[in-house]
Amino acid sequence: MEFYDLDISDNVLDALEDMNFSTCTPIQEKCIPCILKGKDIIGIAQTGTGKTAAYLLPILSIIDEEELPRDAVNCIIMSPTRELAQQIDQAMQGFSYYMDNISSVAIYGGNDGNRYDQELRSLKYGANVIIATPGRLISHITMGNVDFSNVSFFVLDEADRMLDMGFYDDIITISKNLPKSCQTILFSATMPDKIEIMAKKLLKAPEIIKLSVSKPAEKIKQQAYICHENQKIGILNNIFKGIEQKRIIIFSSSKAKVKDINKALRQKGINSDEMHSDLDQKQRNEVMFRFKSGEIGILVATDIVARGIDIDDISMVINYDVPRDVGGYIHRMGRTARADKNGTGITLVNSADIHYFMEIERFIGITIDKLPIPNELGPGPEYKPTKKRRSSFNNKRSNNKTQENKISQRKNNTKAKKYRSRHIDH
Repeated sequence: MEFYDLDISDNVLDALEDMNFSTCTPIQEKCIPCILKGKDIIGIAQTGTGKTAAYLLPILSIIDEEELPRDAVNCIIMSPTRELAQQIDQAMQGFSYYMDNISSVAIYGGNDGNRYDQELRSLKYGANVIIATPGRLISHITMGNVDFSNVSFFVLDEADRMLDMGFYDDIITISKNLPKSCQTILFSATMPDKIEIMAKKLLKAPEIIKLSVSKPAEKIKQQAYICHENQKIGILNNIFKGIEQKRIIIFSSSKAKVKDINKALRQKGINSDEMHSDLDQKQRNEVMFRFKSGEIGILVATDIVARGIDIDDISMVINYDVPRDVGGYIHRMGRTARADKNGTGITLVNSADIHYFMEIERFIGITIDKLPIPNELGPGPEYKPTKKRRSSFNNKRSNNKTQENKISQRKNNTKAKKYRSRHIDH
């Protein structure tokens, strides 16, 4: 489907044309009409599917055509990380280019007093769209810096990630400050029970839009080494010998381990740097700029960059350790093979993580190629589970289906309809 086939405002369409966007992605094709009709949405889609545009385009179109108050906050978008908030704000600037008097502000934590003052000014003079991390927005609410009385849209982007980071109570608190008529839009890569619980509290008769089971893109060449922990650095050195050391991300779940990995790579003369929560915002920006510009070839990072960093030409993703859930694996893999390019995803699997990796294979429905360990590093462990475990992923899939049916049944049975001014014929 083309964007011109949808009921999007001319100003938004002109911006899309300038950006050479013409064809909808599947999530955009399904979500945009529903949002334009005023329906609450639960969108299940992995990173790189175009979900940011799936909610920004219809929201901006409604703000543009239905003349919502331009001197007030019309939309709140929640983001788990400052990096994703910045990316959403950048997309907002592009999509709203031809819209007069439309403004946005990205609100996120940090120790920069100047930034806080800038946020205050934007809130005071009525930024139409606020893109915020939960903790920072709570701070502004507590200080009485923001008026939510005219908010028409409440968007939760990467809701599963926000809950993983412990933001459930903050999100509920923020929602209580919004008008009851507010349209709520929730996006998540997976649909665990905790998302179901939150959705019941926040959404009204939601339309559930779910792409096919989230799996890494077919263009990603997935591989693994079954190895001992003390063999991993040696394997990395061997990987980097025969390839261009450019546009590679190494993920680890621990910031302490990220520091150790980066130190070990630099000692080998490898051009790398690190990204983790111990860096302040200025340092993070500097590292990302150097990585995007090619000054740094390899970025060692925690999952802080697994979501929300929009770099299209990542050639390789390496999992130094195995994510504890399939959603984490998919999000990491989703950093490569974007914008119609191929990519490679390599996972280093030690004996303690074998059962987690087996569950990932079971969930995505493929057997990932196991590469031989370099002879000089010695043999690795046998690829078999250390203890019998029940697959949590399959159980979650079954439970999620049951919950989706319940939500769908409630939606079909309800007689209440959402009446909002923008649905009235003018």
